[in-house]
Amino acid sequence: MGFRNAIEVETAPLAALGLVGGYLTAKESGIRPLGGVVLAAAGVYAGRTWLAKKGPAVTAGLTALYVGGFGASHPLAKKIGAWPSVLTVAAASAAASYLLVDRD
Repeated sequence: MGFRNAIEVETAPLAALGLVGGYLTAKESGIRPLGGVVLAAAGVYAGRTWLAKKGPAVTAGLTALYVGGFGASHPLAKKIGAWPSVLTVAAASAAASYLLVDRD
């Protein structure tokens, strides 16, 4: 079993999965680095498609949004709660991935 060709992968669900799944994994397991593994794995898998389809500039921007969303979710959670924060940054990352890469 192998990975799908990068050109065939939809990245919006991966971006959302990485952020939501990473949070949920860390929360439910109590092992924060394990959540980081989920976050990183989904990000790398999406990133190879961003690079293959749109090149390094778009990949850098989407990566910054993805990682920045992870970082921003922490202070945002203090204002609106953990789940609303995670869902907000996941939606932003997924929407950007769709608009810049997947809809073509």
